[in-house]
Amino acid sequence: MGHLDHAGFGWLTPALSYVMACTGAALGLRCTVRALGATGRSRRNWLLTAASAIGTGIWTMHFVAMLGFGVSGTDIRYDVPLTVLSLVVAMVVVSAGVFAVGYGRGRTRALLLGGLTTGLGVASMHYLGMAAMRLHGRVSYDPPLVGLSVLIAVVAATAALWAALNIKSPVAVTVASLVMGAAVSSMHYTGMFAVSVRVTPSGAALPGASAMQFIFPLAVGLGSYLFLTSAFVALSPTAGEREASASAQRTVESVAR
Repeated sequence: MGHLDHAGFGWLTPALSYVMACTGAALGLRCTVRALGATGRSRRNWLLTAASAIGTGIWTMHFVAMLGFGVSGTDIRYDVPLTVLSLVVAMVVVSAGVFAVGYGRGRTRALLLGGLTTGLGVASMHYLGMAAMRLHGRVSYDPPLVGLSVLIAVVAATAALWAALNIKSPVAVTVASLVMGAAVSSMHYTGMFAVSVRVTPSGAALPGASAMQFIFPLAVGLGSYLFLTSAFVALSPTAGEREASASAQRTVESVAR
């Protein structure tokens, strides 16, 4: 059996992956709050931004953590199409969950359906990402730990959507995001502890791209998207602020007359 190292760069990759998860969760929650206060095309656009933020944050969290993953006795490469597919899956299923909450008529039903869909999607993203690994050996999983990781994903997703519906203040969103980041990270490492690898030594070249060739540049790009979008959302006025500004403008115009 190959020895698995989950933190090849020490605490750097776990800490950075946690930051990515928290950033995606915070941005997604803020955008969902904005969406619930909007209508029409504006609501749709905010929900799309929320879904892309949460999906990107979860995917980036997973693969930043994987930068520190190694197996003794073999190199690791990643199948590029499968890795990209895992990102697409994350985006699509998170969108389904967020839109279920954003447009659902029955709040409880929409929350449960959205949480289940999103949680299963997050788990699918994780295990698709693991299936994209190419190494000299055979990867196997401990079923109970896999089941626990899926359960954590569903509970975390449901909690995130509940927070989006019920938490409005920036401080509360920040606390919820920290909790969500911890939950997503817990799901990831629970899934990773379920992994065992039976190494088959070989001198043959592995197909695919190394983490530094493909995963690292993509993670940097997506991480930059998260931080730039966070800045945009932070500087964008809320519906209440726009209404207050419009009211102030009307007052000024009435006085001027």
